[in-house]
Amino acid sequence: MFALAGRLAGLLGGVLAAAAAKGADLPEDRADAMYHMYSGGGVTAQGPALLIRKSLADKVSLSGSYYVDMVSNASIDVVTTASPYRERRVEHAFGVDYAYRDALVTLAATRGREPDYAANGASLDVTQDVFGGLSTISLGFSRGWDKVGEHNTPGFFDSARHYQYRAGLTQILTPRWIASANLEAISDDGYLGSPYRRAFVNSSSVKENDPRTRTSRALKLRAIGDIGSGSSVRAEYRYFWDTWDIHAHTAEAGYSRHYGEQWLADGFVRYYTQRHALFYSDNATDQTVYISRNRQLGTFHDLGLGANLSYTARRVPGRYEIKVNGSYELLHFQYSDFTDIRTGRPYSFNASVVQVFVTATF
Repeated sequence: MFALAGRLAGLLGGVLAAAAAKGADLPEDRADAMYHMYSGGGVTAQGPALLIRKSLADKVSLSGSYYVDMVSNASIDVVTTASPYRERRVEHAFGVDYAYRDALVTLAATRGREPDYAANGASLDVTQDVFGGLSTISLGFSRGWDKVGEHNTPGFFDSARHYQYRAGLTQILTPRWIASANLEAISDDGYLGSPYRRAFVNSSSVKENDPRTRTSRALKLRAIGDIGSGSSVRAEYRYFWDTWDIHAHTAEAGYSRHYGEQWLADGFVRYYTQRHALFYSDNATDQTVYISRNRQLGTFHDLGLGANLSYTARRVPGRYEIKVNGSYELLHFQYSDFTDIRTGRPYSFNASVVQVFVTATF
């Protein structure tokens, strides 16, 4: 792990050393206010989110965000093994962007709290324009520290650590087409399950037990093209695999169109499918060292249809711009090897995601 971190640091140093004379662009000064809601499968999560970003001396940009999830949980995992509950999760984040020639360096830290879980993280990302801005290389590293607890169980306490390495390339193919490829590797160790979840062995309830290590890889390919008349199309594909023997595929296609100077509409369709983990079982016939009935580790697929609409309410070129944005996504989840014990049939449910936010750049 330390050797890999050392190699990554060397690559980052090389990227900075290769920076050309042209300056990198800092993110725009902006303020966002958002309301978000997820509802489906007996779970409702909603709350506000705020973001403020301000640049200093054309070299540094500071950002801070505040995110709240008020969760009401009566999912199938809860109603079949425990009592429904309500809780509140709050996350704070702070970031610094530094422009150095053609490179942009970003440092960020996050802190999330809920009654039985605490998550802290830090990340470093570098993006570098090369070949006159036709190509952009990105490298990044994140580190996470989690503390896991259990309601009404003072003696239960554990921790988890997360390491993520990522690299990407964005390429301008033609004046109208852009393509990108991104690769990420994640290493997790510690308590990676849930103290509340139960599994079944010969129809008898037992405590879930997940491995304490996991290594994941993901490759994402994306292309965006301008097809004229204020319209564009995009397509992307992501492949995921890990040491728990999960293999997953995601495909998405979208279409965007400007209507005059004030309206931008976007529609998309997304399909996801995955194969179950090696130690997952709906109802195991034998007790094994590791066993889980976490439906997110099972075999399932989901289909999502979504739309986004953006309206430019006010614009003064060179001074400020105010936009109102709304998005909605409808999702359908279908499980192949997770049984709803209330009905005896494979479990499925619909969900929706709503976001409404106002963005002001200045």
